[in-house]
Amino acid sequence: MPKTGAAAPLAPVTLFDLAQALAAEDIAVRAVADPLVAVRGMSVDSRAVEPGNLFVCKGRAFKPSYLADAVARGACAYLAEDDEGLRDLVAVAPGVPHLSVQNVRRAMAAVAPVIYHHPDRALTVVGITGTKGKSTVAYMLHAILAAAGVEASVLGSIEADDGVEHFESHNTTPEAPELWRHLRNTVDAGRRAMVMEVSSQGLKYDRVRGLSFDIACFLNIGRDHISALEHPSFEDYFASKLRIFGQCETAVVNLDSDRADEILAAAEDGAARVVTLHTVHDAAAPAEGSGGAAGRSAEVSVEGARPADFVAEDLRASEEGIAFTVGERASDGTLARHALTVGVPGFFNVDNALAACAIARLMGVGYDAIARGLSQVRIPGRMELLGSADGHVLALVDYAHNELSFKMLFSSVKRQYPGRGVVAVFGAPGDKAQERRRVLPQVAGAYADLIIYTEEDPAHERVEDICAELAAHTPEGVAYRVMPDREEAVAYALTQALAETQPSIVLLLAKGDETRQHRGDEYPEVKSDLSLARELLQG
Repeated sequence: MPKTGAAAPLAPVTLFDLAQALAAEDIAVRAVADPLVAVRGMSVDSRAVEPGNLFVCKGRAFKPSYLADAVARGACAYLAEDDEGLRDLVAVAPGVPHLSVQNVRRAMAAVAPVIYHHPDRALTVVGITGTKGKSTVAYMLHAILAAAGVEASVLGSIEADDGVEHFESHNTTPEAPELWRHLRNTVDAGRRAMVMEVSSQGLKYDRVRGLSFDIACFLNIGRDHISALEHPSFEDYFASKLRIFGQCETAVVNLDSDRADEILAAAEDGAARVVTLHTVHDAAAPAEGSGGAAGRSAEVSVEGARPADFVAEDLRASEEGIAFTVGERASDGTLARHALTVGVPGFFNVDNALAACAIARLMGVGYDAIARGLSQVRIPGRMELLGSADGHVLALVDYAHNELSFKMLFSSVKRQYPGRGVVAVFGAPGDKAQERRRVLPQVAGAYADLIIYTEEDPAHERVEDICAELAAHTPEGVAYRVMPDREEAVAYALTQALAETQPSIVLLLAKGDETRQHRGDEYPEVKSDLSLARELLQG
């Protein structure tokens, strides 16, 4: 079972302590002013600084005035890169103690555990990475642990809930100071585990550097997050994901993923123990597992590897969700089978449920709790199904936002809801992941009768320009509309569907139940797709 959430009481640390921690990581550091100044907590956001905090000066848009604001709020010292900009910082905060380093990202990842007194040592920490399914697996595991009586925190793209703080997330994996604060809060709240999503950005840019994962799960890999601001190539994206195995004790690997042989090799090279997964899909239906060549046999394996340790088979839709059988391989090679049902639609969610089941078993959870957790799970904004009173129109709210997730979702919808017209409402984000503007219309166009392009976190780009790019890549013969206002787009899609004679399903994609849009440098509140669908279909 997970470790008990006991930890030593917090005490302040000094700049000297932090300088020693940096030196231990071979990070050259120069300390200025009082080395014995007491530090309690740290922040990269000047607006969130509390008295006694170490303030971190970082970011492309950082301004010296942010440091002045942080000092005014009570920052006792700051951490900054030792470059030409340091003079400006000293000028706005004369006499304020500071540490200067060559790489502030590595440095803040080294000092954060020291400032928060290594809370990970009192927790079971689970990290989940992959192109699709991270949030779903995290919430399934969280539900299973709750059914087993284990209080756990969850941290990812939907929300941060650490027992002390609870808010909607902006980043899948936060910067190191925020991450370690959440770990500290988890211990202080008496919780025993942290279940977190780990993004490629979090791995590449050292946000999780120094954190040891008891269990790291690699779900799948597909092309995404390739742009000037993210990853220059797929290989860089893939290599960043694989870094998780260098800091875990046990690795969980999905053998159905693309590049599974490389993933498995990296896991075996980095982890002390490797556990593998496989889903047996209906031979009459396309394999939806992960974009890879999912096999048809419980004995599938990557070349040179043993058969999978956990196998899902006998998938079938039921009134309660998707029923399946999980087989757990014993030391003699036989499979001990257990019947389970995951209470969310989508055959691909069996892959996610299998991952959550395997992680739970590694944490010592029994199958009774696994069955209860999976049957009761709700993932906010993921595969949430609503219907009109007569069932004529269904609305499916989901976070699907990249090529792999679109392929899984659309193929599953066609399989589960045959005979219904399909309407898809989605956009693409600004300033990043430009490949989506080409591939998403092509995937959706293979299944949808109507596509409506709309707003999805445009950042510093015009919604109209993004929608025009999406429209330009719509397959010939596929009907589409451009409606930049997302609320209007959702309303149009649902009201038109209600007026049609053919039953239909409206897919509201990429935002889930998020209540903010990223516009410029702001995150204004908006109505979520889920709330809009409820208003229009259920009154």
